[in-house]
Amino acid sequence: MLSAGDMPSSEETEALKARLNAETAKIAWHELQKHYAAGNVLAVEQGADLIQVAIAMHLDDKAQIQAWLATGVITEVSDGQAQDWYSGESILWAVVLPPFVLVQPAADQ
Repeated sequence: MLSAGDMPSSEETEALKARLNAETAKIAWHELQKHYAAGNVLAVEQGADLIQVAIAMHLDDKAQIQAWLATGVITEVSDGQAQDWYSGESILWAVVLPPFVLVQPAADQ
């Protein structure tokens, strides 16, 4: 967990949010295969705020990330889900936080 001294200012948080928002894009699941094969793709539940998850990961907010993992807001992409996205030629929202790629089904899928 971050200590109070490690917490970014609201200005820094807003700048990070703007940067991550600008780096978020729709991408075909087919283009993410090498990242999936490496085990570096995490799914964010539809309806959850992809940018908030990315911010928490960027800030290494272990408590929040563990809570989301426990409740299924963040999950490893299962083989079945990967196959469904591949077969369906799915388009996902994605943001890269090396080594991870966070993905979320686009609302229009």
